[in-house]
Amino acid sequence: MFCRRLASAASRGQRSYATASPVASGRNHKVVVVGGGSAGMAISHQLLNSGKFTQDEIAIIDPAAFHHYQPGWTLVGGGLKSKEELRRPMESLVDPKLKFYNDGVATFTPENNLVTLGNGASVNYEQLIVAPGLTVSPGNIKGLPEALANRDAPVSSIYTYDTVSKVFPSIRKLEKGNAIFTQPAGAIKCAGAPQKIMWLALDHWKRAGLYDPSNPAGSSINIQYATGLPVMFGVPKYNAALTAMQRERGVNALFQHDLVEIDGNQAIFARPDGQEKVSKPFDFLHVVPKMGAPAFVKDSPLANSAGFVDVDDATTRHKKFANVWSAGDASSLPTSKTAAAVTAQAPVVVRNLLQAMEGKQPDAVYDGYTSCPLLTEYGKVLLAEFKYGPEPKETFGNWLGIDQATPRRSFYHLKKDFFPWVYYNAMVKGQWAGPKGWVN
Repeated sequence: MFCRRLASAASRGQRSYATASPVASGRNHKVVVVGGGSAGMAISHQLLNSGKFTQDEIAIIDPAAFHHYQPGWTLVGGGLKSKEELRRPMESLVDPKLKFYNDGVATFTPENNLVTLGNGASVNYEQLIVAPGLTVSPGNIKGLPEALANRDAPVSSIYTYDTVSKVFPSIRKLEKGNAIFTQPAGAIKCAGAPQKIMWLALDHWKRAGLYDPSNPAGSSINIQYATGLPVMFGVPKYNAALTAMQRERGVNALFQHDLVEIDGNQAIFARPDGQEKVSKPFDFLHVVPKMGAPAFVKDSPLANSAGFVDVDDATTRHKKFANVWSAGDASSLPTSKTAAAVTAQAPVVVRNLLQAMEGKQPDAVYDGYTSCPLLTEYGKVLLAEFKYGPEPKETFGNWLGIDQATPRRSFYHLKKDFFPWVYYNAMVKGQWAGPKGWVN
């Protein structure tokens, strides 16, 4: 039977399972999940909940001591939550029936079904799921690490646990001058977050009497949004709404401006097509660092030319190695990298992997669904939901007939209260599938 399954996989033009190398006792698993973030936790627990696995047949590999609810860091930057309430010890989230390797990954050897840990030990698998997320790299912008570490420098970022605490105090401290919010070109976690924090800051300064959207030139603070992209948002429907908002609120949009250096109080931006760099003075600077897949993914046989795990857009199965799968931010899936996307990807990975283990053709399809609950002010959220295309795929628009491009208070409470609660109480336990609700 096993040989027939190999032949079936090979006939589909994919690499078949390799012959397992001898490994130490206890490091042999049916499924190994690399990454204990949103995707890794959701998928490993959904697999466990299927009832098809016994003690230690599923393993999770992750070096972190804590698991963070990163979508909540915008709320921390806006002064709405503390960062401490949005994290949990990793070991408290991993079901005791799962084997937890609290270590990093050094290399993949997919030809032999092996993962080598940072401590040099080898872990053997029948099926591999690669979901380590993105690496945030402040050092890829010259001068950024030093500016973030300097308590007196007006430079902050919501994108790391260590720097998010600096954001709201910096917003409150600014009383006049130039405020610049950046977004880099390339893949980042939650592409809407760079402007979420801008809209919250704008609203704070408006309430403090420092910024008048109807008279930006006469205001104490000048707000600029410098993005490496040519638009405010990648989905036309929501881009139209956010572009109108940017204009109505007097924000100066600097499109195709990619921050490459911080020199004192000067932000230096690269421009496309060989244009000269542009330097802008600032009194407040919120930076989104460059991001990418971890080096152990980029440098592995699993990566595509962009460094992401090379999987089929629909099935999430690796294009070369038939027993390798990926979801979340490190995957090549061409959609926004959000926790909401994981809610739709995880059930597809789980079903298809289980079918593959039974010798069946995987039939679950991921349509690119993702979501961005975009804070537009204190108390209101524009709820962008979309799929491949990019086309809107709205939950409440279809159900209640409302326009989700219109910011609403009800969406704000989803973002601020419900989503953090359901994340730790259901999603990481494998019991939440986003718009489809609870799963067994």
